[in-house]
Amino acid sequence: MTNTKTTTATFPVMGMSCAACANRVDKTLNHQAGVSQAQVNYAAATATVEYDPLVCSPEALQKAVQDAGYDLLIGKEEETAEEAEQIRNQDYQKLKRKTIGAILLAFPVAVISMFFMDMPYTGYIAWILSTPVVFWLGRDFFIHAWQQLKHRSANMDTLVANSTGIAYLFSLFNLFFPEFWEQRGVEAHVYFEAASVIIAFILLGRLLEARAKNQTSTAIRKLMNLQPKMVNRLLPDGKTECVPVEKIGKGDHILVKPGEKIAVDGILLEGESYIDESMLSGEPVPVAKRKGDKVYTGTINQKGSFTFQAEKVGHETLLAHIIRLVQEAQGSKAPVQRLVDKIAAIFVPAILTLSLLTFIAWYVLAPTEGFTHGLLAAVTVLIIACPCALGLATPTAIMVGIGKGAESGILIQNAESLESARKVDTILLDKTGTITEGKPVVTDLVWLPGQEPLPAVFHSLEKHSEHPLADAVCRYLNTEVLPVTSFESLTGKGIMGVIDGVLYRAGNRNLLLEAGITIDPFLQKQADELAQASKTVIWLADSKQALAVAAITDRIKPTSINAIHTLQKMGIQVWMLTGDQETTAKAIAEQAGIRHYQAGMTPQGKAEFVKRLQQEGKQVAMIGDGINDSAALAQSDLSIAMGQGSDIAIDVAQMTIISSDLQKIPEAIQLSRLTVQTIRQNLFWAFIYNLIAIPVAAGILYPINGFLLNPMIAGAAMAMSSVSVVSNSLRLKRKKIQTNDSINTNSKTMKKEYVIEGMMCNHCRMRVEKSLNQLEGVQASVTLNPPVATIEFTQGEKSLDELQAVLTDDGYTIHEK
Repeated sequence: MTNTKTTTATFPVMGMSCAACANRVDKTLNHQAGVSQAQVNYAAATATVEYDPLVCSPEALQKAVQDAGYDLLIGKEEETAEEAEQIRNQDYQKLKRKTIGAILLAFPVAVISMFFMDMPYTGYIAWILSTPVVFWLGRDFFIHAWQQLKHRSANMDTLVANSTGIAYLFSLFNLFFPEFWEQRGVEAHVYFEAASVIIAFILLGRLLEARAKNQTSTAIRKLMNLQPKMVNRLLPDGKTECVPVEKIGKGDHILVKPGEKIAVDGILLEGESYIDESMLSGEPVPVAKRKGDKVYTGTINQKGSFTFQAEKVGHETLLAHIIRLVQEAQGSKAPVQRLVDKIAAIFVPAILTLSLLTFIAWYVLAPTEGFTHGLLAAVTVLIIACPCALGLATPTAIMVGIGKGAESGILIQNAESLESARKVDTILLDKTGTITEGKPVVTDLVWLPGQEPLPAVFHSLEKHSEHPLADAVCRYLNTEVLPVTSFESLTGKGIMGVIDGVLYRAGNRNLLLEAGITIDPFLQKQADELAQASKTVIWLADSKQALAVAAITDRIKPTSINAIHTLQKMGIQVWMLTGDQETTAKAIAEQAGIRHYQAGMTPQGKAEFVKRLQQEGKQVAMIGDGINDSAALAQSDLSIAMGQGSDIAIDVAQMTIISSDLQKIPEAIQLSRLTVQTIRQNLFWAFIYNLIAIPVAAGILYPINGFLLNPMIAGAAMAMSSVSVVSNSLRLKRKKIQTNDSINTNSKTMKKEYVIEGMMCNHCRMRVEKSLNQLEGVQASVTLNPPVATIEFTQGEKSLDELQAVLTDDGYTIHEK
């Protein structure tokens, strides 16, 4: 169990040049007192460490890493990230200069050695040109190899230093003492071109690798750049001052103009606007914001100006939470990475041993040219073996996958959950706030025939109520508010009050019956039909008779039906779990297209249901709000929280859907499948490369066809293997994770209102609603009074003729409002 006193921090690591380096730093950190767990990500060049601050400190961790021959940057997260970025940029520029210099010097060496071998002083020219390449431009290989040797360790630099050093010294000996070999009947070859070109190729490979790896972190940089540096703070006298965002504190009032980014999280005080929240939620449609609504860091104001009050600043903002989550997730390791780490740990020592055995085998089996061929083969084995490709295979794909998810509004807690999502075959959905909007709305309002409607009376009465359903009535009516006297709330029944000298009641049927109020059969029939449709019915009455019935329900989100359909097409079984009664659960399940549901579920019951499915061999994903469904989320194989506003449960679930759009669930599963596919491709090519290249480098083909691999070609192959793995991971960035259904939903959704003629009762209303919803890509909601159909088109707008076609047989007419 995790110690509650531990602290988790991510530190940039400097000086790592291959997967073996990352493994060395990983071991060093994990052996420190007070460290519970440490994970080093070679691709991201970071170390995520969980430690006890009473036993261990960042300074102690830094010293341990420095003693191992590397460096750990400590301090404030923003400062270390910026410092690491600067160091990497400087290192990149240095590497670029070294690479260009090595290529300019190595190229003539290669040309002279290959085409002008008989030219006078060829060997001396090659020696003069190759010396600065090996010992000046390539000096870091030797420095790092020596540092590793002092710590009784080895990495990729050890292989490069050994191979190029041996080739250079062997060539130098042959250049000045050729008679040693000539007396033994062997021609004295020099391999200065091999040593210099190998250095040039490996430097070029690392330059391309650094450039490619840099692109895997673009998601983090995009998120970090969302927060503006300066902000307009309102002063008490009404004037504004432009100040750095670091000076903004809780409670400050901030003015935002059209086109500006929001600097901190807060609550809108004055004005209204539309805000582009796509960089946080992945949703392209701007969100309407009015007084009292929350605004978030990094989102972009579209139209009007407004003032908001800062609530969360610095590390507390939603954007900061997201950045930390993505950083930690990109630094985590997928289960498959553990096997790769074990291989990388023994890879370099194994290659050094294999290289020595190759030399011995040649020396023993080929008496004539065994020494020179053996030395050449040993050098080639050292060069071509590439633990970097293995080390980069998994983390680069994970980084790109998690970054791509973040850009789409899918926050992934760790690499393990990204890898496991593809295995899910059963999804459990909470109803309220997941399938439905989680906000009750009035769908029907029927007045007593022959009686003048009194919307202002109904609105004024409900305005005084504290019941959650009262807000739905007020939002629907939105009329003038009349004075109410003698107001009284009757728990479990409703409310009553006097308006213009008349006593009115609003509530359930029992409230009216207890007062002896007459209920017209027409209204009673309407109420019964609405109740059968699993809607909550509220009555309005004066002192003598019932005046109206209103139906309230929690509407299904427009995208939920498409999302559920998509999941079912992907072969995933979808269940709805709800605490509602059977009739309500059945109605919602039918409307949403869900074939399996469980009603009357308690939080513990949901967790037990998850366990039962798991015992049947199912891989279960639970999707809820991360709080009420915490037991079921904890029990499931994959937990996904639907984030709404400030209630985003990013610390609860393994994944969080910021926009609360169910359509993101199939996208998350598709992203998991694509990422794991990329990891498998990377590992396949990395393993195949080494399995084929090392025996060929050792000279296995020489007895068959006389082929002995040139060390220069080996250097180029080794460099390109790492670049190819990273490039393959970057292909994931260009792949679309949206399903066809989600594309239709996101790109073509529109809403229109139509007038329906011919409806006489609630039965008619229900019939019209059902007929319209039979059309593919149509989500219709129909009211009787007024007789209006509100239709959302999720696959492009239907023509009026298409809509009329499904209503004609029933005798109804539809036309645009």
